[in-house]
Amino acid sequence: MNKLEAFFGLKEGIISSMLVDFGIRIAIALVILVIGFWLAKVLTKSLKKIFEKRNIEKSLSTFLVSLTGILVKTLIIVTAITQLGIEMTSFVAILGAAGLAIGMAFSGTLSNFAGGVMILIFKPYKVGDYVEMQGEEGIVDEILIFNTILKTLDHKTIIMANGAIANGTIVNYTKAGIRRVDWSFGISYGDDLATAKKVLAKFISEDERILQDQENFIGLGELGDSSVNITARAWVKVNDYWPVFFDMNERVYTEFPKSGLSIPFPQMDVHVYKRGKKD
Repeated sequence: MNKLEAFFGLKEGIISSMLVDFGIRIAIALVILVIGFWLAKVLTKSLKKIFEKRNIEKSLSTFLVSLTGILVKTLIIVTAITQLGIEMTSFVAILGAAGLAIGMAFSGTLSNFAGGVMILIFKPYKVGDYVEMQGEEGIVDEILIFNTILKTLDHKTIIMANGAIANGTIVNYTKAGIRRVDWSFGISYGDDLATAKKVLAKFISEDERILQDQENFIGLGELGDSSVNITARAWVKVNDYWPVFFDMNERVYTEFPKSGLSIPFPQMDVHVYKRGKKD
């Protein structure tokens, strides 16, 4: 060691001091790596348990746990390398610039990813719900990281970007468990309004699918050009909405005439006046 110091013109004992100092740095770096990786493992396991308790979608929870593990381990490695005395400022700056460029290039995709995360965490809807959003409505078939897939009642598949959904209005018809069915039935002028209301009340009370403990409603809605329009409203379970709606329409059409009620169609009275000839 003394010969090396003499060869390089160094003070006596400086190489030994440098080796000891470097050895200490390596030891500290190894400790940082071992403890840091252990803490990263504990953190990812804890996150996984938290996501399972909150019923976060498996695809999202797996991705977030993996992403968290990668970020934490990267930070640990950078800290360990810095401990060895290697300057990381330029390297970090390059990584930051590259990350910014990639982020700008994939801004739309990142927006959809962020929207998907928000949807899967806060759950404004779930698979099987009937929803209306972005001018479309249907049953939620799948919730993915970047997209939500709807199935319409006529079996069309609609793929919607989660970014737009998360920033827009979502109408969830299923969440409350019940829906209100609205009808408007027209009777002719001169027909008995009380009879029409009584018949509709009878139809509503006889349908077991209509919730009788809710506030159902029958009233005069509008005096139209060709008919007196009666508004009827009833509450049903979500899955009974369309069956009840169509069955009531059919029953009104077939049974109103039996009660002396007529269903008018649009009509116009034309009056013709004959003018006398001028001499």
